[in-house]
Amino acid sequence: MKKLKIAFFAVFFVLSCANAASAFENKIALYGAAKYPDDFKAFDYVNPDAKKGGRIVMPEYGGFDNFNPFILKGTASGTVAGLIWDSLGFTPADDISVAYPLIAEKFELGEDYVGFLLNPEARFADGSPVLADDVIFSFEALIEKGAPIYRAYYADVDRTEKLNDRYVRFYFKKGTQNKELPLILTQFKIMPKKDWAGRDFSKPSLEIPLGGGAYKIKDFEAGKYITLVRDNTYWAKDLPVRKGFFNFDEIRIDYYQDTTVTLQALFAGNIDVREEYIAKIWATGYDNDLVKSGKVVKKAFEHNNPAVLQHFAINLRRDKFKDKRVRRALDLAFNFDFANEKLFYGAYKRLSSYFTNTPYEAKGLPDGREKEILEKYRNALGDEIFEFEFKLPDNATPQKLRNNLKEAVRLFKEAGYEIIDGKMRDVKTGRPFEFEILTNSANGNTFTRVMLPFINNLKKIGIKATFRTLEVNVFKNRMDNFDFDMAIMSYRISAMPGNELKELYGSKSADIKGSYNVSGIQNKVVDDLIDEIIKADERDEYIALIKALDRVLLSEYYLIFQWYSPYNRVGYQNKFLMPETDEKIGFDPMTWWAKP
Repeated sequence: MKKLKIAFFAVFFVLSCANAASAFENKIALYGAAKYPDDFKAFDYVNPDAKKGGRIVMPEYGGFDNFNPFILKGTASGTVAGLIWDSLGFTPADDISVAYPLIAEKFELGEDYVGFLLNPEARFADGSPVLADDVIFSFEALIEKGAPIYRAYYADVDRTEKLNDRYVRFYFKKGTQNKELPLILTQFKIMPKKDWAGRDFSKPSLEIPLGGGAYKIKDFEAGKYITLVRDNTYWAKDLPVRKGFFNFDEIRIDYYQDTTVTLQALFAGNIDVREEYIAKIWATGYDNDLVKSGKVVKKAFEHNNPAVLQHFAINLRRDKFKDKRVRRALDLAFNFDFANEKLFYGAYKRLSSYFTNTPYEAKGLPDGREKEILEKYRNALGDEIFEFEFKLPDNATPQKLRNNLKEAVRLFKEAGYEIIDGKMRDVKTGRPFEFEILTNSANGNTFTRVMLPFINNLKKIGIKATFRTLEVNVFKNRMDNFDFDMAIMSYRISAMPGNELKELYGSKSADIKGSYNVSGIQNKVVDDLIDEIIKADERDEYIALIKALDRVLLSEYYLIFQWYSPYNRVGYQNKFLMPETDEKIGFDPMTWWAKP
């Protein structure tokens, strides 16, 4: 009888594995077909035959006191994390809604779960295998001890299950309709469980972590530099998702407090490459013999990426900013037209959407499916959003600016303010309307000349605004604790917006310290739209929902838009080669390689 039971179990196990195997996929495609077939050799925007070798020195700004970028405390380099750890899957720049295999060899898509069959060759840097226990540890560490964004991002995961050492499943909460969840679960970094034994994941540490990616940390000096070396035993170097990437033998990251200083570091040969963020320097700062002789190259890389959401964040937790009319009035006083003409050499376009440079921008008046979606919320939204197109203020001439400042005064008056003794005052309390604008030291010199005209325009209508530059770490602490009136912020926007929208604009994240909802947005219509976006099955419905979300956010004037460029402007030493490609992926030095 015992032998019969064993035989039955063996047959059952084999059949179960066969049934499970039939459900495994070679990729996860969020909407429609994948660009690359199962037998692809490399992505189109890399050179799979790129030569390995050489060294590149790149700048970062601020400092670091931690090698764990996944927690709220301390300051760590996100660049390093992407070099020393891998994820279950990889999403390329030219196929943004698809995950291809990396640590996971196969993907299993069930009705209420996603499973990952790990590649038996997957190894950490010490040669030990990547196992299901490591995947589960990494996930649980993020949601239990990581920064608040991870709890929001993966909130629809109910539990994890280890089926065997190479097979792990993530089960979804009952009723979850999160279309994006299987794909985003391929993205978190897998760390070795044993490396954190006896260490507190939630505390900053400069102990060099055990990685499993293309590079290992060789040495460092806290706050000054980090040197990484390519791991010649890297198990994934010949996978299609890794061919053509990570070609340098050594990467050094040097830390600077100011972006302008790195220009001289480039010309002195202390760094090899830098991205230029200042239009004036791009227009005038490269006019020297190094550039003219070709020793230093100045190049603009076109990209199709969503525009970085660079803005003046308004702290809605402050009583003075709770009235939408006040926020709209402040927007009228910002003269982008002057800044772009006089300071930026016409190099920028103004952001006009939370999703600028994507198919998700709300334009004109709502129509079609977007209008149908918004109609459900008409009572909460009012008629204005259906009847008036959102438009940025036009301050292109002195007369237009005067008219906009008059309109700003009118809006303040409607909100309960009057100009008394030359100051905009709350009629009930007599308090003058004053506020402080913060930025960090990496941006301070850049923004001073932009801020002076803005502050001067506010002064004309009786408002006192002060501009203050803080050291990078101090600024981060102030933002984490929402201790500000207005601040200069920027966020990279996903090409496929989804779960992260809860963290950026969801009501639940507004009071969680360290969240990306810095402004403190709490809006039930916004929450409902985000929920619908996450569970959208069809791409057309998905786009209509994001446009509706964009329109609602725009109508509330939660922030003051700044500017963007459709190019990454880069200066680099003329000792590198890069792929020839028609894909507009922008600046990606991890696809470059050293000249012979």
